[in-house]
Amino acid sequence: MVDLVIANGLVVNASGSRPAHIVVDGGRVAEIVDATEAVPTAARIIDAAGRAVIPGGVDAHCHVAQVTGRFRTLDDYAVTSTAALWGGTTTILDFGIPRDATETPLEAAMNKLALAREARCDVALHASVITWDETVPAQLEELAERGIRSVKLYMTNRGSTMADNDTVLKVMREMVRLDGLTYVHAEHDAMVVDCTQAHAEAGEIGIEHLHKTRPELAEEASVREVLAMAEYTRAPVYFVHQSTPGAVDLVTRARRRGLSIHSETCPHYLLLDDGVYSSRYPEWFACCPPMRSPETVAALRERVADGAVHTVSSDHSCYDLSQKRERRDDLREMPHGLPGVETRMPVAFTALAAAWTGDDEGLLERFADLFSAVPSRINGLSSKGMIAPGYDADLVVFDPAELRTVSGAALHMGTDFSPFEGRELRGWPRVVISGGRVVLDEDGFHDPGPVGRFIPRAGYREAAAAPPPAVASLVATGPLATTGKGA
Repeated sequence: MVDLVIANGLVVNASGSRPAHIVVDGGRVAEIVDATEAVPTAARIIDAAGRAVIPGGVDAHCHVAQVTGRFRTLDDYAVTSTAALWGGTTTILDFGIPRDATETPLEAAMNKLALAREARCDVALHASVITWDETVPAQLEELAERGIRSVKLYMTNRGSTMADNDTVLKVMREMVRLDGLTYVHAEHDAMVVDCTQAHAEAGEIGIEHLHKTRPELAEEASVREVLAMAEYTRAPVYFVHQSTPGAVDLVTRARRRGLSIHSETCPHYLLLDDGVYSSRYPEWFACCPPMRSPETVAALRERVADGAVHTVSSDHSCYDLSQKRERRDDLREMPHGLPGVETRMPVAFTALAAAWTGDDEGLLERFADLFSAVPSRINGLSSKGMIAPGYDADLVVFDPAELRTVSGAALHMGTDFSPFEGRELRGWPRVVISGGRVVLDEDGFHDPGPVGRFIPRAGYREAAAAPPPAVASLVATGPLATTGKGA
């Protein structure tokens, strides 16, 4: 007898959807049976009752137990992976960022691997390079052999995580050699430093002025510069947290020229605008880049709906309000970053639905693309991102109509606030299955313990060359299609 059947669901992949029963055995999808057939027998049957079943979420941009300067995020892998599962995300990708000059990129990644043993969901990793030396190529080669196939580079944050242009070019060349992917935080450092200093001299350096110190032009100028280096080296590049339609449009034009470039945005850039810095608690919204104008936010949502943005990741950074408020008077001294791994699903779906002009099934398929399929494919997670035989049984019974009002106190991210506090969001998980285990259902959360696996990743070109299963092959009838009882 197989382990589990999700019966009577609308099985939604990025490439198509249809009513079916999903058969799960040994942690993987064993078969998909057309809904006109009898429900297969299983040790447990969950009746989806016609609701959408989408692939478990892949959050390609999380910071767990991250040390930056004198601040450390307050979470660990047990906390963040639990929060991810509550929010329908079954795989997270974290960063091994050197905490200071004494920690090498390899050491930073290995330290994160050790911490990840407490994870409740699957984990993959990005490396990070800040300073180039003659040991870096060998370190990147060892990381690639271990399945860590991407490196993050910061174009800003002078004196801490910023890499200079020589380092950026050399890392891009290594990523081409190793079939890897370069992740880039693109903000033009000289512009940011100059603009911030000008506002400081004018006495406008509190957090309520954050959006004035990091202009849209600084982001777009940095994207242009990185694209030139990518064209020069032929390196694939993934831009994290793009916050402006102009930045996304630069990527779109580069892709038309044949470059392998990808745009990521984050939920907070799709629902929040720079009016939050005039609110009672502006420190709740301290992140870089900052929130943009309402007009920019609306245009960015349109780019998400029309497919120009490839992924929506959380950029989860779990500081609490005491850390945020310690230096709210000086935005240069406070920690930047927002908790969001748990709310990524409803915020992203609410924003996408607001800009969507097609039919409901198309909306669900586009959401599955952003939430799971594309981040899996770009990052070489070959067993993730699709509901198909042989893929990991990471599944979410999703209710696109369900409305809930966010309460930070009711979330599970290890902090005491949410930037979406009091907002009504649409689209929440009803049931979450991770690696074939039911971790969330009508009875609440079922902690699976530290069962999360480290997932080695395929190379970038290798993953891009592997065609996904054809939609027609995803549904079949067979010997498993025998009568069972729903539960």
